[in-house]
Amino acid sequence: MTQFRTVPYSGIEVNMSALPRKGAEEARNQLPDLLDAAEKGKSTIITRHGRPVAALVPMEAYDAALRQEPLLPLAGSGRGLWGKDSTQRLRNLRGEWNR
Repeated sequence: MTQFRTVPYSGIEVNMSALPRKGAEEARNQLPDLLDAAEKGKSTIITRHGRPVAALVPMEAYDAALRQEPLLPLAGSGRGLWGKDSTQRLRNLRGEWNR
């Protein structure tokens, strides 16, 4: 199963299953090589007992994930979405969940 994940705030989709995976011990032994790969733009998933626990990513990707896009351009974009009485509309929607 291919697992795609969008990097927050960047809109970049990453194929998580295509990233190289290294066990924690192997990553520790190969850290200089993994750092060189990160400098060249390559990410690596670090696993423990076969379960992903961390990602070694290039600083550009990390910086992009930390930057938050301003919300000001979205101001007022939902106006009219719920109708004149948004409270009643939400109550009706919640009522549908209880059916």
